[in-house]
Amino acid sequence: MEPVKIGAIGCGVVGSRNLEAAQSSELCEVVAAADLRIERRQWAAKTAQVPRVYEDGRDLIDEDEEVEAVIIAFPAAARTAMAMRALARDKHVLLEKPVAMNAREVETMIEWRGDDLAVGCFSARYRGFESAQVVTDFVTGGGLGQVRELFFRCFRPAGPPTGNVPPPWRESFSMNAGGILTNWSCYDLDFILGVSGWCFRPRTVLAGTWRCADQFRYAVAPESDADAHFSALVTGDDGMVLSIERAEFAAAQQNEVWQIVGSEGTLHLQMLATGERQIIHDDGSNPEEGVVTRTLWEGDDRAGGSSAWVIDDFARAIREGRQPMTTLENSLVIAQITDAVYESARTGEAVSIS
Repeated sequence: MEPVKIGAIGCGVVGSRNLEAAQSSELCEVVAAADLRIERRQWAAKTAQVPRVYEDGRDLIDEDEEVEAVIIAFPAAARTAMAMRALARDKHVLLEKPVAMNAREVETMIEWRGDDLAVGCFSARYRGFESAQVVTDFVTGGGLGQVRELFFRCFRPAGPPTGNVPPPWRESFSMNAGGILTNWSCYDLDFILGVSGWCFRPRTVLAGTWRCADQFRYAVAPESDADAHFSALVTGDDGMVLSIERAEFAAAQQNEVWQIVGSEGTLHLQMLATGERQIIHDDGSNPEEGVVTRTLWEGDDRAGGSSAWVIDDFARAIREGRQPMTTLENSLVIAQITDAVYESARTGEAVSIS
């Protein structure tokens, strides 16, 4: 396969990692980079040894004809405009998460993408693990019967002050479309919806959100105005339910529970790579045995997933003439749920998704 010529727009903490992952891939060749900050351009040119470096990503898109695809990694507020510019110049696009500021922006990108360009999102990082692929095959193959509920609840406790300056975008509606819901639960939703085969079609959302507690405000930027904790119940077609909750800087010990519940069994999952782990299956398909707990899969997941996996999938999608594993249509479902969670929390009422 001929390597895809990549232009990396945004070379900050996450963007530089994406650039290095693309450089290490046999499926990509990084030929250009752009960043507004001179020190990051110097890093790209001298340390990463990228052949051509631009100050403005628009110049990279408009002037560098060798670039086939761009990886866009800077706060969400300006990403959609840059993506649309790239699509207008017939360049494939891989977006950092969250995919956009809202569902309307995703719909606009779908219109601009057309049939010939690939557009993906890094929210798929945790579906590249072997365990996730085993779960996907099992659920979509009917191993749980009819899927009834998708569930996750993840708490991360607050730690003592470190003296580090928190990033201003982390819990910001203006810069990153929200807080922990957009910053982390785009991964959660991509994972739980993806491993179940994107079978969930959301219809109604009832939710609450909370900002970082006063005693832990040192963990977020002073101007932070978005959620550090959310909880939502989402009903869908065919009686399915999505129950989701995540908190960072929480007044609670770490707690992570993942489940897919079906008419004939339940899977107990993990999303993050933790080395050796198991996927547990409560099998209720045989009435003569009752519910029997089995190990569906066990192994070491540390070699899979990650940015490198998303980039390789993106490159293959370009050469194979298909869309990446998480398509813009998949990302639209995530964005619709996210928008509805914030609207429900703001109004105190259930919100419908058309």
